[in-house]
Amino acid sequence: MSIMSSNYQSILVPEALRALVAEVMLIDDLETVRRGDLDVPRFVGRLKFEAQEAYDRIHPHLREMQLLGLLQEEHDRVALLIVPALPTPRPSRLWIALLLFALTIASTMLTGGQELNWQTGESFFDLGSGLAFSTALLGILLAHELGHYIVARREGIAVSYPIFIPMPIFLLGTMGAFISIKEPVPNRRALLAIAIAGPLAGLIVAIPVLLIGLALSPVRNIADVRAALPDISFFTEGNSLLYAALKFLVFGRFLPSGGDDVYMHPVALAGWAGLLVTGLNLLPAGQLDGGHIFFALFGPRAAQWMSMAVALLLLAMGFLWSGWFLWAIIVALIGQSRSPLLNEVTPLHGGWRLLALLGLAVFMLVFTPTPITTVVMP
Repeated sequence: MSIMSSNYQSILVPEALRALVAEVMLIDDLETVRRGDLDVPRFVGRLKFEAQEAYDRIHPHLREMQLLGLLQEEHDRVALLIVPALPTPRPSRLWIALLLFALTIASTMLTGGQELNWQTGESFFDLGSGLAFSTALLGILLAHELGHYIVARREGIAVSYPIFIPMPIFLLGTMGAFISIKEPVPNRRALLAIAIAGPLAGLIVAIPVLLIGLALSPVRNIADVRAALPDISFFTEGNSLLYAALKFLVFGRFLPSGGDDVYMHPVALAGWAGLLVTGLNLLPAGQLDGGHIFFALFGPRAAQWMSMAVALLLLAMGFLWSGWFLWAIIVALIGQSRSPLLNEVTPLHGGWRLLALLGLAVFMLVFTPTPITTVVMP
């Protein structure tokens, strides 16, 4: 983005637009900002009203002029960027979403149905296990995405249907799901509502799924398993605070301990994966749910610095689990770009701040520092 700043009287802006902005802002300066192939005006000054009230006053008139305003922080002042109105979003294609969902059901069934004969060490496919795993995991992911979708629609924002990503060669049979927001989000409160709805909805489903799965899971002695199946490699799932607490609730002790560990039923694996996905989504960086929550609570500058800090922290944690190296790159790439809000200035108030803090607290409970450790039998 290139910016050319000058005294606002010297820039060719329609007088009607200048007068409209002057109704809500004491204009100190006017800049032209390069947005794609266009030079668009950016008014800088101090608002005459509270930011949301000011935006609500000017927005309908801008819309009549086929324009859109983006209200942004500018140190101790504010800036109003005026851009052409966006075209009406195209409807999402339901058949594509349903096809990908069906393919993801197949891929998660294929992955979740892989069972082990504990007597012979041979693997086999069990349809019941595949169905149980697929239903549990996709139930969690669907709840997460529907949380985003429903709240976004309640805010009047156009979004895509949940899109699932089948991946049969991956441990879980899927790379997760996402929705695409097709219009700018109005303000920080709406951004928080949309962002936190997904993790909370997914967690509401994941916790009972995990409790049921753990109740179905045997506890075995690790040394006995190694002696009985010397040629089999296993992976040890990482512990978050919440996962460790739920295991204690079901088994009455922390695991692994005393040479014993829980060997997860497919439903338990799905529940654990639900917590893991929630923790990854709540990383306070970039376009992730946690990044949106942090942005809504602390504003754009703090969010940008936090994204950089998270990328560096994940890079250091890569020595604990190599997967964090990839996540550090992802966060570094997406942490510097974000979709603008219509009003980025108005802070959260009262219960909305508490809700944002709840989101950060949930992140601390479900984040898993070392998600997977491969155990190779000697």
